[in-house]
Amino acid sequence: MTSDTGLPSSAAAARNPTLTAVVASWPLLAGMAMLMVGNGLLVSLLGVRAANEGFANLITGLIMSSYFAGFFAGTWLTPRIIENVGHVRVFAALASIASVAALVHSLWIDPISWIAMRALAGFSFAGLYVVAESWLNAGSGNETRGRLLAIYMLTQYSGLAIGQLLLIAADPDGFVLFIIASIAVSVALVPILLSPRPAPHFETASPLGLRELIRISPLGAAATVVNGLTQGAFFSLGAVYATRIGMNVSGVAVFMAAVTLGGSLLQWPIGRFSDAIDRRQVIALVSFGAAAACVTAGVLAPSSFLGLIVASAIFGGLALPVYSLSVAHTHDHLKPDQIVAASSGLVVLFGTGSILGPLLASGAMELSGPSGFFWYLTAVTGFLGVFTLYRMTVRDSVPLDEQAPYMPLLARAGELSTGAEYEAEETAEPDVGGAR
Repeated sequence: MTSDTGLPSSAAAARNPTLTAVVASWPLLAGMAMLMVGNGLLVSLLGVRAANEGFANLITGLIMSSYFAGFFAGTWLTPRIIENVGHVRVFAALASIASVAALVHSLWIDPISWIAMRALAGFSFAGLYVVAESWLNAGSGNETRGRLLAIYMLTQYSGLAIGQLLLIAADPDGFVLFIIASIAVSVALVPILLSPRPAPHFETASPLGLRELIRISPLGAAATVVNGLTQGAFFSLGAVYATRIGMNVSGVAVFMAAVTLGGSLLQWPIGRFSDAIDRRQVIALVSFGAAAACVTAGVLAPSSFLGLIVASAIFGGLALPVYSLSVAHTHDHLKPDQIVAASSGLVVLFGTGSILGPLLASGAMELSGPSGFFWYLTAVTGFLGVFTLYRMTVRDSVPLDEQAPYMPLLARAGELSTGAEYEAEETAEPDVGGAR
């Protein structure tokens, strides 16, 4: 039974609020899953194609880094555009731009063109996340928001892994995979634009000053930057590395998906463990564990495909949850009224690391060959482990009963551009534009 807005009735919500929120949010979740399928396929495809086209490692790193630069710009500009045009029109326009950008890659195999298209895609995806996440938050109360965001995160990881595996669907040197990526992004429009839920009220949050954020939680800030350096490098250049060491297309797809699935599977166990002990111990353990997995992967890569895949999955399982750990650790040291602004600041730090990661990793590969990829990842994750041990010697731990609960998170564009609370507009009609 539903209300006039198309959402489940209050009686159904009372029986199972989380299920009700998920059912009501299925168009958003389905649409975002399709977006991640398209984006996951495209980033792996570009890595393979760049290697096959003979692009230098540094050039490839610059191409991939431009995505995060565009993403960073999109998180700041999209809220202003939404205020003037409306959520629905912004989402439709940005999805169309991202779909076109995927196709343009196949028309002009040129670094300059690819840099421009990746920046445009990053800008578009940032805006799409802002719109979708504001809608998602508007459809959940305090009771269900955490679980709904966790499902949203798992949906994104699943879509990303499926997109990476689609790399085997056609020849990466042709144009078919670019078309598939474009179709996936375009299809994402359908469930979201047909969703009956009202557009949310949009509020811009002012980020906590970065100096103040770093002063409050040096480890939280450092872990966030390092996670950006790690994720930005891996997802941008992982396919390049795999291609350069001689993997076929199927091997590249499995390699990329293994890291994604590893990160998805270990998020909750690591998070629960971090709630039970000093969270800094967990950050240190996963950092050193990720570094060890990188060393193992680098050593096994020439001789054992299975060993490389297992080590890479362990790396993903340990490295990807670091962002969520850094957010939880930072929240341990914040006042309640600082949390929203601090979350915005952490996304800024993550974005900075993501921009630099592909450039630094490509430089390492340029200096020492493909093996530089895993040596770079070893260095940055190992540094975080050492820095964590140092911080444990200069600051007392937070009592367990005062630790903020862990929540699996992605570095979400919505955290940078919007507040934590959203309220649905009173009208039942979708926002279709106009000044607000």
